Amino acid sequence: MSVVIGIDPGLANTGYAVVEGGGSRTRLVTHGLIRTEPATPHARRLRALHDGIATVVAEHAVESAAIESWFVHPVSKAAMGMAEARGAVLVAIAGRGLDVEEYSPNSIKQAVTGSGRADKAQVRTMVNRLLGAALTSDHTADAAAVAICHLGSAPLRRAIGG
Repeated sequence: MSVVIGIDPGLANTGYAVVEGGGSRTRLVTHGLIRTEPATPHARRLRALHDGIATVVAEHAVESAAIESWFVHPVSKAAMGMAEARGAVLVAIAGRGLDVEEYSPNSIKQAVTGSGRADKAQVRTMVNRLLGAALTSDHTADAAAVAICHLGSAPLRRAIGG
């Protein structure tokens, strides 16, 4: 069994889900949101994201990490915030000695729903079915979807030496 953290990064809301899986068995270990407030100084928001992810990784003996790959956001201020949030999260994971695999939004949707064009509701529904969970936040459901995608791609990564 492998323990993976999936992360849906954002400056205001970073979703995470720790999933354990191997073979045909997959279970949700924990999930949550790290929220930061716009009134909080920017550097402290980034520190909160860093510390929150580092704590989850340490508490749950996470063995690998996965994150949604970067996409271009139409609003430059939002794009900058997401980029900085991703950076804080990536540093937290690297600080625990883990590498991070990145997956495109379409490949995550494909892995979880069978369609790269699935909407958020479809992703959340399938994640809940696959994990026997009741995730209500899009952020945590997206994070769980990233983790499920990562677990599902493990045999391929091993086959090609990754």
